Amino acid sequence: MTENDSQPLDPALTRRARRRGIILVILAAASFSISAAFAKTIGTGIPVAEVIFFRNFFALIPLLPVVIGAGGLAALRMRNPGSHVLRMIFGMMGMVGSFYGYVHLPLVTVTALGFTMPLFLTLLAIPILGEKVGWRRWLAVLVGFCGVLLMVRPEQGTTDTQWLALGLCLLGSLAWALAMITIRKMGQAGESGVAIVFWFAFFSSVLAGIAMIPVWVWPSPVQWALLAGIGLVSAIAQIMMTDAYRKGEASLLAPFEYSAIIWTTALGALIWAEMPDAWDFLGILVLVGAGLYIWYREMKLGVKR
Repeated sequence: MTENDSQPLDPALTRRARRRGIILVILAAASFSISAAFAKTIGTGIPVAEVIFFRNFFALIPLLPVVIGAGGLAALRMRNPGSHVLRMIFGMMGMVGSFYGYVHLPLVTVTALGFTMPLFLTLLAIPILGEKVGWRRWLAVLVGFCGVLLMVRPEQGTTDTQWLALGLCLLGSLAWALAMITIRKMGQAGESGVAIVFWFAFFSSVLAGIAMIPVWVWPSPVQWALLAGIGLVSAIAQIMMTDAYRKGEASLLAPFEYSAIIWTTALGALIWAEMPDAWDFLGILVLVGAGLYIWYREMKLGVKR
């Protein structure tokens, strides 16, 4: 151990790093919300497959400097190509659910349903990762899904398209949970974070590019700008989020991801006059509360382990 290694961390530096991490997570959540607003603005004018293609294609641009800084082609070496394919499939399913939901549902509803991912992750960790889940987390999962029921309760005037969007959002959230488990296993197997992010964007561009050929619609200048914005803003948000978690404690940063609820509520209200009613707000509070409790239990159990 060197002399520097034996010295305690400077409290001022630690506080500064924590503030920086919190700010990055909040900015990333805001950026993802802006990207969602771009997708909603495009609406049904551009097919979902085409939106997903450009989201990933334009995301490759800001990723290139990151790849170069990480060592170039050497940083992109795949240890297990099959795991990258699985991660791409689950990620694509998640994107389809999200982008279809943005067009047909309020922004805040899609964002809140996206936070069912920790609930699905808790359930999937049992058969896939062999983790034991105690009664407290089981109860939190049950309460969380009760929050979902409050948000998607049957109402007069709910169209088949909206029901389909709700279903796809939940299916997409399940897929994101599977993607997170896949990423966790990839990390344990030695795959670099740069390789995981880059190859996902690359393979998703290829698959979505093939899927969009029969439904291609030539974008207008405004739509071109929105499509580029979705990809660039999403990539920048991902880079900020990754940097925050690389240098800060996940136990501190994770709750600030829920600030996306605030951003999407504000954007939906200001641009499309989407104002959640009392039942929606109650459902969101119940769902977020359950997610935060699961995070708290994971943190506490992690400390004990």
